[in-house]
Formats: sequence, structure tokens, C-alpha cells
Amino acid sequence: MQSVLFHDRVDAANNLAESLLLIVHKKSQMDSLDSLVVLAIPRGGVVIGDVIATKLNAKLDIIVSRKIGAPYNQEFAIGAVMPDGTYFLNDDSGLTPQSYIDNQVNVKVKEIEHRLMNFRGSSEYGDKLKGKIVILVDDGIATGATILSAAKWIREKQNCQKLIIAVPVGPRDTVNKLKEIIEDTDDIIVLHSPDPFIAVGRFYRNFEQTGDDEVKSIMKRHGYNSKFQT
Repeated sequence: MQSVLFHDRVDAANNLAESLLLIVHKKSQMDSLDSLVVLAIPRGGVVIGDVIATKLNAKLDIIVSRKIGAPYNQEFAIGAVMPDGTYFLNDDSGLTPQSYIDNQVNVKVKEIEHRLMNFRGSSEYGDKLKGKIVILVDDGIATGATILSAAKWIREKQNCQKLIIAVPVGPRDTVNKLKEIIEDTDDIIVLHSPDPFIAVGRFYRNFEQTGDDEVKSIMKRHGYNSKFQT
């Protein structure tokens, strides 16, 4: 039986923040902390991001991606789509028809836009991440598809100064994949990588689902407003 590591997401975030404070303060030399952006993956990751952004006195934002399911098995992810239509494929065999991928990208971009408008009031990022120290957070890693695609998008499309990936818990093999795609100037913090790894929720005493209203409430405290009425 796997041990509980955290009471809840707030507890996990506080633990993460302690590790981040050491890295961020050292690398930013304390005079450029206003260049920090905590980029959270909804929904549970926004709770993590809220705590970290508050403790680091950083800006909070979110990133939404959507997986591309295989043509004959939508539950099996062959890639992921990002807000601007950029997509990353896990399957490089060329067997998936391009027409299918293009159709999925169009569908997923609309879904992403709806969620971004709901949570942050805009689907545009502009230059918000350009030249920034971006801390990408979630409440844990399972398959890693979401955080891998988000990390690639931030690195390849957003021209950030530095990327720090920070999660409380994740499987060792996925952590190793993340280490392969990050650059020498970047960092990855995973507090625990238990083996065997079954599910993220196993390591939390309280892992209740985070609702849309809670996410919108957090984002409102950080200056964002939903375009949709509740």
C-alpha cells in the first residue's frame, strides 16, 4: 500500500514553495522576482499555483491543453493541442492521417478557448511569458502528456527566459522524459517519485476534485475575470 505524502493540495504546494524559494531566489538574485510567472494546469494545479504565486509574490496564470486521441481509441493519447493551435505528437510513425489530426486540432482549439475564457477571461497570451521565469505547476504527473506538451510549448513558442517545472509527485519514467526536453538553464522539481506509481490521488489524504467555480475564484483574486456568468 502506497503512503500518503500530503494532506491536500495546499499542503503539497507549501512543500513545493519551500524548494522553489531556494532556486528562484538564487537564480533571480532577488532583484527580478517581478519577472516570475506561475503557470498552472487546471483544475487541481491552480490550487497549487495559487499558493506558490502568493508565497513567491509572483503573477499567476493558467495553461490549457487538450489531448488528441487515437482515431480508433479516443482514450489513448497520441498528442496534445495548445491554445494557439500548436500540436505535439507522441506518435511519429506517420500512420495517423493528417486530415484526422487537422480536424482534431480545430475541435480542441475551440475547447481550449472556451476554458480559457471561462477561467481567465481571455484566450490570448501576447508577450506575457516572453523573457519571464516561468514556473509550470500541477498537482501531480500521471502519464505526463499534458505537462510535457505544455513544457514544449512554453519553451519553443513563448520565448521564456527560464522554465521551472514543479510538481509534488510523479512517476520516475515520466520525470526522466521531462529532463530530456528541458534545457541546461531550466530546472525540474519533483518532490517524490515513488516506485511503483499507481495514481496521483493515492499520495493525498484529501484529493477531492477542484471545481470550475473554485478555479474562477482563485483567478479572480489574481486579477482575472470569467467571460461567462455563473
